[in-house]
Amino acid sequence: IRCWSNIPFITVPLSRAHGKSFAHRSELKHAKRIVVKLGSAVVTRGDECGLALGRLASIVEQVSMLQNQGREMMIVTSGAVAFGKQRLRHEILLSQSVRQALHSGQSQLKDMAIPVLEARACAAAGQSGLMALYEAMFTQYSICAAQILVTNLDFHDEQKRRNLNGTLHELLRMNIVPIINTNDAVVPPPEPNSDLQGVNVISVKDNDSLAARLAVEMKTDLLIVLSDVEGLFDNPPGSDDAKLIDIFYPGDQQSVTFGTKSRVGMGGMEAKVKAALWALQGGTSVVIANGTHPKISGHVITDIVEGKKVGTFFSEVKPAGPTVEQQAEMARAGGRTLAALQPEQRAEVIYRLADLLTDQREEILLANKKDLEEAENKGRLALPLLKRLSLSTSKLNSLAIGLRQIAASSQDSVGRVIRRTRIAKDLDLEQVTVPIGVLLVIFESRPDCLPQVSALAIASGNGLLLKGGKEAAHSNQILHHLTQEALSIHGVRDAVQLVNTREEVEDLCRLDKLIDLIIPRGSSQLVRNIQKAAKGIPVMGHSEGICHVYVDTDASVEKVTRIIRDSKCEYPAACNALETLLIHRDLLRTPLFDQIIDMLRVEQVKIHAGPKFASYLTFSPSEVKSLRIEYGDLECCIEVVDSVQEAVEHIHKYGSSHTDVIITENEKTAEFFLQHVDSACVFWNASTRFSDGYRFGLGAEVGISTSRIHARGPVGIEGLLTTKWLLRGDNHVVSDFSEHGSMKYLHESLPLPQRNAN
Repeated sequence: IRCWSNIPFITVPLSRAHGKSFAHRSELKHAKRIVVKLGSAVVTRGDECGLALGRLASIVEQVSMLQNQGREMMIVTSGAVAFGKQRLRHEILLSQSVRQALHSGQSQLKDMAIPVLEARACAAAGQSGLMALYEAMFTQYSICAAQILVTNLDFHDEQKRRNLNGTLHELLRMNIVPIINTNDAVVPPPEPNSDLQGVNVISVKDNDSLAARLAVEMKTDLLIVLSDVEGLFDNPPGSDDAKLIDIFYPGDQQSVTFGTKSRVGMGGMEAKVKAALWALQGGTSVVIANGTHPKISGHVITDIVEGKKVGTFFSEVKPAGPTVEQQAEMARAGGRTLAALQPEQRAEVIYRLADLLTDQREEILLANKKDLEEAENKGRLALPLLKRLSLSTSKLNSLAIGLRQIAASSQDSVGRVIRRTRIAKDLDLEQVTVPIGVLLVIFESRPDCLPQVSALAIASGNGLLLKGGKEAAHSNQILHHLTQEALSIHGVRDAVQLVNTREEVEDLCRLDKLIDLIIPRGSSQLVRNIQKAAKGIPVMGHSEGICHVYVDTDASVEKVTRIIRDSKCEYPAACNALETLLIHRDLLRTPLFDQIIDMLRVEQVKIHAGPKFASYLTFSPSEVKSLRIEYGDLECCIEVVDSVQEAVEHIHKYGSSHTDVIITENEKTAEFFLQHVDSACVFWNASTRFSDGYRFGLGAEVGISTSRIHARGPVGIEGLLTTKWLLRGDNHVVSDFSEHGSMKYLHESLPLPQRNAN
């Protein structure tokens, strides 16, 4: 039994069986019946006199969108008092001005004091206008709305309660949006300090309690409580240590310090939490979020229903492991400890991981076999992705070799002095390499990416968050376990974390206070989505791998087919595979051109003709829809160009600045191509497939970057480092270097310390 005001009532109404709330945010998209509670701070303007019309219109648009999707929407709204206050103030000012003008006989008005307006009178004056506004807004979306005013007795008188329940169900059946509010014109004065006080209070609290009770009565799936704060914080919002709580569990109240109330009304976050927990107990999921922020209020409701990480989600199911925020903090702390180790110790960890990849080969391949079988049974992966998912003994051996290369080359990566300057006497400045911080690497289908990226993060002293595809769950799990086992030899197990929770990639990209760099490894669509979703976090990578091979008139017959075959057929799903073959016009209808076509046919490569190439043929292959296609399979486009200059222009117009190749024996032509093509990797007489960290001698890579700042091309250890400045002085102050000061700037370059030859 709980108390609502002074009247006890059963926690879960008898008319409803105890339901089960959603356990995870991702399940909210299945919510059918939804209550949206709009607090006074959301509905009213900042001056608390009048409504926030733009904000209200946006909320109505979102509710209408969800209603038209077939959901059953209900709104519990504040705002009648504020709307009525605006109307009454206007009437009072008008009345006073008329009386004063008649009394003084002058048109000039003096300052007029507005009396304190009684809240119930304001509510009476504002209810009709508020409802008229809602009706006008919903009409724009061909949706009908109906007003329901309730009081405390409507829930505690059994007959009235049944009538209310029946009315609401009938409105929902007719696809009408009920708009519910307490009848603030007749409620008694508030009684402070009563548990879950609500329907008798003209404040934010009334509708928190009303919304919770209504949600449980109507067996709703989701209650969205919109206020003027982002959600529930572990300390009062605005304080230095305040952190937004992503998921709140019953029993967590002791870990929370409640702050002051909202700017409007008598309620506060404590009342919302009590109401939310009560609704959760009744089987309704709850999210408390900000409905006033201009950047998110236009889509906050739809984002919540889509399962995005917005506000605080109340759940009864506590996960067994840490949250992703906790994992990121663990990775940062572990990364700092890792960076403080001696280079030899970091190398020992990587050597140990390389050994484990071969020692535990059978267990790894068994886990990978499970992933392959599940993917094949579900039929959700195309053949190129299945190839990426597959591990083999030779792949594991190659991985181990690459990891040992990383360990050997990482001895002086962190803390290396790259510049020394003597600023003045006894004032020396150094620029040294340091880790970036916490890396988030998101990868699809390629479990071999996990040990590669982990080794690079360890070598560079970075904390690491890994988010792999669910298709490789078993493989990723054992590879991460082996990585942590290797890290344990120096007590830095937490530096590398695998995200196993149901975190959406878009939500991870919003953790700008916890993650310093995002590195996507996967399809061009994945990379584009991450680049779009990342909020304040730099993304290193490339969205597409549209690689070109240009065959010049002076190309060697022996080299052409070998390089083209390797570039296209060795691993067509790779981002560094050939996608567009550019042929000099003079080579058409020559034996060399026939050899190229015959080789591609033997390798079962489907050919698409570019516009110019198609114009030369009587019967041409299918003409390409676009010259900017990354096929990722045994397909390629052939196009004709008139010169090396035109080849360069074509690459700049249609390429992705990844990897481009020229095949020619003319050194002058080759150098022109190498100098003028503006891509991350430009090759002469070599396969595009050499664009790879392992083949470059980097040991491995976290990806290939086509960005123009920081790292470019295959990114190894060096691309995961940044720098900091160290200044060592002896009682130096800037005033000593003024015009009449005693010291002068020297700015002398000093020799760098010797690097480790090993």
